[in-house]
Amino acid sequence: MVGSSDITDREWGISGKNIEDIMEALQVADQLSTDNVLQTLKLLKVKILNNKMATSLCQKVTDTIVDYLRTMKPQGELEELCTGILTALGFQSPGIVIFKLWDRWHNNLPPNCLLIAVGRLIFFQGCPDSEGRARIRNQASWTQSIKFPALRLGCSPPWHTVLKALVISVRKHLDLGTKEDEIMDITQEAASLKAYLTLRLLFNRWSLKSNNKVTEQALVITGHLFFLMPPSKLKNQVNRLTRWLMTLISAKVVPFYISQCICQLTEALALSGYGGINLESQLENIIGMLFEQLSETVKDSDSLSVQNHSLALRSFYNLIQLYNDQVIPLIRKNMQTSDPAKIVSALQVFMHVFQEVPQTEQLQSEVMHSVIIMIQEDLKPVQKALLNFIEMLGQHDYLALPQGNFIINYVIRLSESDCSNEEDIQILCSKILQMVSLPKLITLACQPSNTLAFVLLSKTATKMALRARSRGQVPYLSSFHLSPTQFISPQKLLTHLVVLSVKPYREGEFGVSSLRLLYALHPITSLHPIINSSVGQLWMKKIPQMLQILDDHTEKNLNQEEWEDRLLQFSSQSLVAIDDDSWLEQLIKVVLERINYFSDDEEKAFLYKFFGFTLRTSRNMKLIKMMISSILQTVHEELQEREGIAVALSIVSMKHLKIVLDQLQVYSAVLTDKDSSFILKLMKEHQRREWGLVCNIIYLSYSKIILESKGDIFTHLDGILAMVLQHYHNCIMEKDKNLKLEYLDALTKLTNILSSHPMAFQFKFPQKLEIVTFMMELIREEPLNSISSSIRLKAMNIIIDFRKLHPLMELEERTELLRTCYKSVLCLPSTEVLQKEASSLQEAQATVDLFRETLQSLLRLMETLIVEMPSRIQHCLELLDTWLNSQKDNERERAMWCAARILGFTAKMNNFGMDIEFSRLGRLVRLLALRCQDPVDNICFLSAQAVYSLYCILLLQKQMGRKKQGLWEEEGKNEVYSANVFYNNTFEIAKAFAEYFTKMQLTTLVLTAMEGLTDSRAKVSLAAAQLMSAVMKERGRDMIKIEEVVEGILERLNSQLEPNTKEETVRAMCLLAGNNTHTVVPMLLNKTLPWDRTNLALWKAFGNQRETTISVLQLLIGILERLHSKEETKEMAFQPVAVTCALYEMLSGSLCQEAVQELYPRLLLAILCHLYWVIEQNVPQKMVVYSKEGGPGSKSKPFDPTSCALEVVKLVFSAAAYDGVVVYGDQHCCWDLLSCPRFYYIGIMDLTSNSWLPVFHPSGIVKTCEPAILHRILNLVRSLLYSSSYHWKILARAFYAQLLWHRSVAQTLGQDLLVNLIKWVKEPNLIMKEVGLRGISNLALHPGQAESLKGQVPFLKDLLKNEARVTVQAVKSLRNIICHGKGEDIKVVFCSISKQLCPLINDERDQVKISATSALSHMLRHIDKFKPRLTTRREIYTFLVPLLLSIQDNNTEVVKACGRALTEWTNVIGWSSLTQTFRHITLSDHIQVLEETCKYLVNTSKTQLVGDLLFQSFGFLKSSQSFLRAAAINFIALTVKKLNMSQIHEDDVELLQNAIGNLRNDPVESIQSLVNTTLKKIDEYINFRSISTSRMSQISNNILKVTGIKNPERKKRLFRSVKRERDDDNQKIWRWLQSPLNSLRNRYSGRVKDIPHKSGNSDKQSTGSQVPTSESPPTEAGPAAK
Repeated sequence: MVGSSDITDREWGISGKNIEDIMEALQVADQLSTDNVLQTLKLLKVKILNNKMATSLCQKVTDTIVDYLRTMKPQGELEELCTGILTALGFQSPGIVIFKLWDRWHNNLPPNCLLIAVGRLIFFQGCPDSEGRARIRNQASWTQSIKFPALRLGCSPPWHTVLKALVISVRKHLDLGTKEDEIMDITQEAASLKAYLTLRLLFNRWSLKSNNKVTEQALVITGHLFFLMPPSKLKNQVNRLTRWLMTLISAKVVPFYISQCICQLTEALALSGYGGINLESQLENIIGMLFEQLSETVKDSDSLSVQNHSLALRSFYNLIQLYNDQVIPLIRKNMQTSDPAKIVSALQVFMHVFQEVPQTEQLQSEVMHSVIIMIQEDLKPVQKALLNFIEMLGQHDYLALPQGNFIINYVIRLSESDCSNEEDIQILCSKILQMVSLPKLITLACQPSNTLAFVLLSKTATKMALRARSRGQVPYLSSFHLSPTQFISPQKLLTHLVVLSVKPYREGEFGVSSLRLLYALHPITSLHPIINSSVGQLWMKKIPQMLQILDDHTEKNLNQEEWEDRLLQFSSQSLVAIDDDSWLEQLIKVVLERINYFSDDEEKAFLYKFFGFTLRTSRNMKLIKMMISSILQTVHEELQEREGIAVALSIVSMKHLKIVLDQLQVYSAVLTDKDSSFILKLMKEHQRREWGLVCNIIYLSYSKIILESKGDIFTHLDGILAMVLQHYHNCIMEKDKNLKLEYLDALTKLTNILSSHPMAFQFKFPQKLEIVTFMMELIREEPLNSISSSIRLKAMNIIIDFRKLHPLMELEERTELLRTCYKSVLCLPSTEVLQKEASSLQEAQATVDLFRETLQSLLRLMETLIVEMPSRIQHCLELLDTWLNSQKDNERERAMWCAARILGFTAKMNNFGMDIEFSRLGRLVRLLALRCQDPVDNICFLSAQAVYSLYCILLLQKQMGRKKQGLWEEEGKNEVYSANVFYNNTFEIAKAFAEYFTKMQLTTLVLTAMEGLTDSRAKVSLAAAQLMSAVMKERGRDMIKIEEVVEGILERLNSQLEPNTKEETVRAMCLLAGNNTHTVVPMLLNKTLPWDRTNLALWKAFGNQRETTISVLQLLIGILERLHSKEETKEMAFQPVAVTCALYEMLSGSLCQEAVQELYPRLLLAILCHLYWVIEQNVPQKMVVYSKEGGPGSKSKPFDPTSCALEVVKLVFSAAAYDGVVVYGDQHCCWDLLSCPRFYYIGIMDLTSNSWLPVFHPSGIVKTCEPAILHRILNLVRSLLYSSSYHWKILARAFYAQLLWHRSVAQTLGQDLLVNLIKWVKEPNLIMKEVGLRGISNLALHPGQAESLKGQVPFLKDLLKNEARVTVQAVKSLRNIICHGKGEDIKVVFCSISKQLCPLINDERDQVKISATSALSHMLRHIDKFKPRLTTRREIYTFLVPLLLSIQDNNTEVVKACGRALTEWTNVIGWSSLTQTFRHITLSDHIQVLEETCKYLVNTSKTQLVGDLLFQSFGFLKSSQSFLRAAAINFIALTVKKLNMSQIHEDDVELLQNAIGNLRNDPVESIQSLVNTTLKKIDEYINFRSISTSRMSQISNNILKVTGIKNPERKKRLFRSVKRERDDDNQKIWRWLQSPLNSLRNRYSGRVKDIPHKSGNSDKQSTGSQVPTSESPPTEAGPAAK
């Protein structure tokens, strides 16, 4: 301790505080904070550890700390500090601390801090007391320590610490042998007693049956008590202890504590020398518990699990010392269970105790028995432990026992490389095997059953051999022959090791291991008389070289063939070195034996070679013959065996050719010699098979000899081939199918090798043709309804093998050969039929495979013939024609497959030349192209390949020809096409081959393809049609015999073709017509009308392709133009009618708008001209030239020439995408006009642009067509304006006039157009006049033109009195001039034409009346924009009465036109209150509207205006139209009705009555009645008004006299007397009224002297004093005037 001086309680201070302060502070700790208490305790602990304290001070501090623990019961860090303080105090005065346990705790345990501190002090073995001597008060501590556990069940861990420490401490002191009481305060007897009492206390007072810390500590304490207790007491407690431990195991207590307790128990009993009866009775339970503990997993990271395993094994060791005989059976019992864990544990226990067990024979037998049982069970988890056990047994020579072989075999089996064993298992196996003797180990390694373990066995043997050599014990091979029955012989060993070296990398190290073993066993300085030292020297040199090769290569890059040759050379050199025929004979026997034994094909093949090399080294001819005969007599059922024999003979023949050939000839006698043949001695069912095998061996041997020969064999081939024929012809067996197969199979091997030998072509083989003929006979003998054998296949293969051998076959022989083979193969049933006829699935598959091989053989045969004569390829293909056109799918497919392969092979020939000719290329392409659309998809695919190959051939020929001519070579052209392009694509085929056909081939192709149109197979007929159309598209212009082709197509179209085929055929005709229009079209037009469906379908198709459509349309248009350019109307020509029928079909379903639009103007004019021509012809009644089929259930619609032509006109518009024109024509009756010769020109003009519509509404062609089209039409019609043909002239001028509506057309023509128009107007022909006026009218639509046309107004004004349609057009022209003019001049123009226009409002011709009225409304609307002044307004007033009269018309159109005009009139004049009235006028309310108008006129208080209008109406009373006279009377009557007649001057009334009265004698009675009624009404108005007026006048006069006011004039005048210029009709009226008016004027003049009179147009003159004249217009209305 630091600081050894004593410090009293008064002197000790900490930070200015003394012990009393600390004591006082701890006594009131409940009043301090935790941090203060914590700091105080830390300072106290530091002082105690660093200073020696007086006993009294220790006592005082101890009491204070214990009191603090009792009261405060601290936790956590405070509790740890208190424990540390008490421990520190105990180190200085242990008695003070320990004796605190004796305090009264009131049946409670002392504080944990005190218990822990006491426990720590007890563990401390050298605590000095105050006198400096060590003393341990175990007696007092133990007595007190067992006091508290007895108070209650269970104690806290600190108390266990005290008790555990006491027990351990006592045991240590007892073990040390301490006897002095000063040191030890307890005797051994007292300790034993207390230990026993403690154990009893633990069992009786504590509940130790659960898994917790208390139980674990109790086990630890109990284990130590075993060594303190008396042995007798302990033995008595064994049963109880065993039951308790078993209970704890069930409670899952940590295994370590259980094992430790058992180990301490067994050790304590073992120390006594005898376990007792109780222990013996509990052995099985205890061992069971120990095995259970051993089965627990050992974790290196867990020290308790490691100790648990060690303690359990130690327990077994203790038990084996006490009860050896009883424990071993219990261990073996666990070794023989099925639980791997128990077995492993038992093996570990046995290995642990094995050294202590006596090795008796009985024990060895029992142990081996148990091991064999475990091997038989072969549980994988047990393998490693078992091998460790076997290794231990091997160290005790157990493997030498009789049962040792079984164990060795087990170890070998585990060491096999194909087992997925762990590396340590392999190591264990190697260790065990090294315990076996070397000869036995090598013998085991060479056993075939141990092949998989060879690597390990050979490595082990090599290691042992090298170890023996290093010790001077050389393992000579010579020692092996000493025990031939027990160990392997040298010949077998050599053979086995060499054979295993064939696959050097098998299992990684096969070859290396075998060679190293052979190297380790080399026979240097051998004492054996056979194996001399030269062999050893050879091996010392060669084997390292071979090992180095294996090290430098891998399994992937090692050349296996070279390696085998090296092994064979090594073996051969070894045999040469041996130089012992008897040894060689034994070796050959071993090889033959091994050949018969082994089943591995590769090893067996090597053994045959090994045999050959072995025999080749021999110089003993007798031995060679004998061995050859022997090997020929060996088993040869398998092909591998027969090939091996043949290879062996070929190797021997390299040095002994004559002997081998002789032996083969001798051996072949069994095939033909009945007397000596062993075959006939066999059972009959095996004879044919054996004959075939012998034949196979012989021919196969010949073939191998030929293959290995350098040319010597060819001098013997004549005899060999002759013998081949004899073998069949002189066969000892009946020549059935099986025999033929065996013979052909064997012969095939010979011919195959012979044909591939490069020297074979240098010799002639006279037997070749005889063999080929023989093969053809065999092929013909084969049935055509089945393919049950491969005879035809093998026969063809043999013929193929002889293909280039001399002499070659002639052409006739080739043809016969091909026909024979074609017929034999192609005529076989389909594979489906062949499969159905098979008896099983395997047989069906075999049949299919055989057929495929036969077909391939046929292909190779054809290829060979082509190679010999490339120019005859067409001949080979022509021979297939029969089967290519077969009705059987399978025959066509096979034939096409052959054709595709032939052409493909030819295309790939490197020596391709120009000598290949296809004189019938058209037929060939047609044939292949049709097959491209075959119903069988695979035929289509094959045909596509054939076509592509043919194309490549032709292309290569072309390129080579160009190259020879020095021309530029076309590159990349073959990349444009491929087989995929030609697949199901006849069009591409025709496109590709088109350039290669001559005209004749082209025509032949079409004519032959035409024959396929009627094929019953839809796809074939479609392909024929497609081929025709494609060829005609590419080379249609080069066709010859057009008439024959057309008639042929028409003939087949009239037959029942498939819909798709018919469609494609029509397309072909369409292409033909496009390329040969002038030949095809006239032929079709000359067909009798009406046409049938076929002809109609053709014409419809002509309109579906642009090029054809243009070509045909041009021809048809030319026909129409040419025929109609002549004015011939004597008899109707039918060719133009046929043209219209053709056009109807072409245009009715047109898909080529571009084509129609390109010819649209010309086509339109041509068909319109034709229509004009047709409608003027005398067409027979009910003449039908075309019949249009109706929908389902409806009848067809017939057409005569006119209706057909008219429909074509409509179709022209529709086809050109101008459907709007057709709709417009339907709406405006244009088609009816076009159908009438009289109104044809009107229909043309209306169809072009309807002038009846408002000017801002374009219509017809002008509205729909683009300006470019309009200009194209214009360019055509300009050349026809002055045509000699009246039809063309009318058509052209009508178009010309109406096209002027379009501004761009008008601007294009310039000033010349007006000259033309005026010229036409001046012509006497009314149609020409109307057309010219229509042109002027359209020209006036354009502002610039309207100004220039003002000069033509007088000319146009003179035309207003012409024929109705001319007048109408003149009115329209004037209307457009005014409406589209600009500036104030239009008012002047209007005033200039108003006198001529006004009478037209009441014209008796409705057309004129409507036109004039409508024109007036447009003019008024336009004039209103320029604010007309007085003069213009006067002219406008003149139109009111005519309009009011016309409004009474019964014609709805007239009424509507008048309503529109009156509406515009009111807008101009300003009578807005009447605007709506006129706007909505109808025929039913026009009289009411007239009445309202008259009422409005009277209510304006403008009497003079009313008088002027009435006066104007007088002129209509003399009109020739009764309607106008009646209308005028109605107007006058309605006006008078609204006037106050009493205020009208008598003269005016008289004038009015006289004017009406003149019509009393009108020829129309209704007018007479109307006149009478009106006059009567006037009288009534006058009389009624006069009575009321006279009374008012008298009153008025009296008032005026009184007031002195002068009485004004009371009578009003309606009519003015101012003269004005009138027209003729007005002059008559004026003369009629002049006499009464003059008398009235003279009388009236005296009354108005004071009123000044002014003449002229003054607006200020009095309206009440004027009488209307012809020169003065009516005055304006006042109230509503603008």
